[in-house]
Amino acid sequence: MTEPRLRRDQSGWLLASTTLTLAPHAEHLPLALGALCALLLLWRGILAHTGRALPHRLLLLALAAGIVAIVQIEFKHLFGKDPGIALLAGLLSLKLLETDSVRDGRAVVLLSFFMQLGQFLYQQNMAIAALALLGSVAAIASLLALQGSVTAPRLRAGAATRLVLQGVPLMLVLFVLFPRVQGPLWGLPADAYSSVTGLSNSMAPGDMARLSESSEIAFRAAFEGDLPPPAERYWRGPVLSRFDGHTWRPGRTHATDAPAYRSQGIAHSYTLTLEPHNQSWLLALDFPGSVPGLIYTDNFQLLSREPVRSRQRLTLVSYPHTPVGLDESPNILRQALDLPAGFNPRTRELGARLHAEANGADDIVTRTIAHFRNSRLRYTLDPAPLGRDDVDSFLFDTQQGFCEHFSAAFVVTLRAAGVPARVVTGYQGGEFNPVDGTLVIRQSDAHAWTEVWLAGQGWVRIDPTAASAPLRIQNGLAAAMPDSAHLPLLARTDLAWLRDLRNRLDALDNSWNQWVLGYNPARQKALLAALGFAEPDWQVLTALMGAASAIVMGLLTIWALRRRSSADAIDCSWTRFCRRLKTIGYERATWEGPLDFAERLARQRPDLADTVRRIASDYARLRYGPADADPALGQRFHQSIKNFRPR
Repeated sequence: MTEPRLRRDQSGWLLASTTLTLAPHAEHLPLALGALCALLLLWRGILAHTGRALPHRLLLLALAAGIVAIVQIEFKHLFGKDPGIALLAGLLSLKLLETDSVRDGRAVVLLSFFMQLGQFLYQQNMAIAALALLGSVAAIASLLALQGSVTAPRLRAGAATRLVLQGVPLMLVLFVLFPRVQGPLWGLPADAYSSVTGLSNSMAPGDMARLSESSEIAFRAAFEGDLPPPAERYWRGPVLSRFDGHTWRPGRTHATDAPAYRSQGIAHSYTLTLEPHNQSWLLALDFPGSVPGLIYTDNFQLLSREPVRSRQRLTLVSYPHTPVGLDESPNILRQALDLPAGFNPRTRELGARLHAEANGADDIVTRTIAHFRNSRLRYTLDPAPLGRDDVDSFLFDTQQGFCEHFSAAFVVTLRAAGVPARVVTGYQGGEFNPVDGTLVIRQSDAHAWTEVWLAGQGWVRIDPTAASAPLRIQNGLAAAMPDSAHLPLLARTDLAWLRDLRNRLDALDNSWNQWVLGYNPARQKALLAALGFAEPDWQVLTALMGAASAIVMGLLTIWALRRRSSADAIDCSWTRFCRRLKTIGYERATWEGPLDFAERLARQRPDLADTVRRIASDYARLRYGPADADPALGQRFHQSIKNFRPR
């Protein structure tokens, strides 16, 4: 027996659920494949609207081969997260063009559920969760349409929403009690963290400028008490000592379980919520106190023992006025003086002249800062191209650059003058969000500055960018370049309404991160400890999940049994009708059907024949007929029984 063809409403629901499922994947799909998916969905919509036949299988096979070819050309392979999701997106779109039965429709719904899960392999924010929820409601509505008869879209969507809401209590039980898995949803080394953004382990001209065009959040900091002043909001990342004439890279370092300095001075206590960036650095303020389990390098970086591949929360105390490097090793100082031969001769000459004119290292630093300021170097996100000698081109030719140009030129000049110096990359500043009281640091706050070693003072931070763009340090990137076309929209501060909207969205996103995505094994353990389960193992968690699930299912069952459906109302009215006839001596036998009972009563009471036959016929149609019976029929049935007064 062949299955009936899909009705137009069933095809429409399948098309809607597929479209809602694939829409969030559009930004991750190759352009050619995304366009092909859109055309296939449009084609299926036209066929459903016009009632024309589906394309021949040979054409579908050719389209499937084309989808595989696009994925192979784009990704060079077919295995992994990105090519796998892309391939499934194309095949799901194609599946609709051969779906003409209820069985195939169910396969489309199952694929849609799988692709909704695939959204979380890229992002797990609240917007993605909302889109997945919307797609799930549409998929469930599709299942209801495949199972039932024609129903108004509003009623179908309402029924699907009620089913989703019924699953919320059980979902909460599993969320709270199911053992938490720390780490990403996808773990293949080739592409597990390919989409993360942030600082790299090197710096070349243009790197910081490109990163500063992103408005993505790098991390948040919640301070106990007042915020540190802008001049102290330097979040240390990689320290770069080796220079090959073009690119800066880290030098040799030594790591220990405790800092090499003795913390002193003003302390800033804060909780850092760090977004995943697949690197080990933790981006703390200078200079963090000792925290068990973390690593401290001899260039004062704070490191994690494992790459930061999931959101992390750390409670830190930093002491920005702590003297560091007073007794620095000769090897590190020699490394901080090294310059590659044959590069930047004019800057070397400048350094030699400053060395000859100055009275000691302090005076060299002062004269170098003055030279930068007097040169009227321009701070811009879109500097002119540089030549082979990057530093020479910046200082003497283009005289425009971003923070990496300033810091690199400053360090090369000081090294040429005989003063140990190095580049430090990280983030500077951040914007306070009054909605949730956190300091938000974005990728657009990425920055590079310098450290200079001075006898008796150790390593001293000097930011040469401040000489040309002091507003960058005090008020952030937007204040330094208010008219830049490259500035991210969400990083702009000149639009009050946009700033307020951004703050509210950031606060909402932070709450989602802290309480949903941040519900990690430690928080689960703390919650269960508060409930009296100090050291829960898998057996305790299994028992708790079983008990809680049983309670939830029991409550839902009681609710379902007590819930009156339209069929219950029909039976109640029919029972009331039979009871009224019984009071005048006409009782319906238990084996007697409604139509037979009406015919018997019509013969005995001709005066009631028309009324009884109409009520019995309406009852039979409502109770045993199609589920999509005319609503007016039900209203007439109930009203007729309400008005029936036999004598």
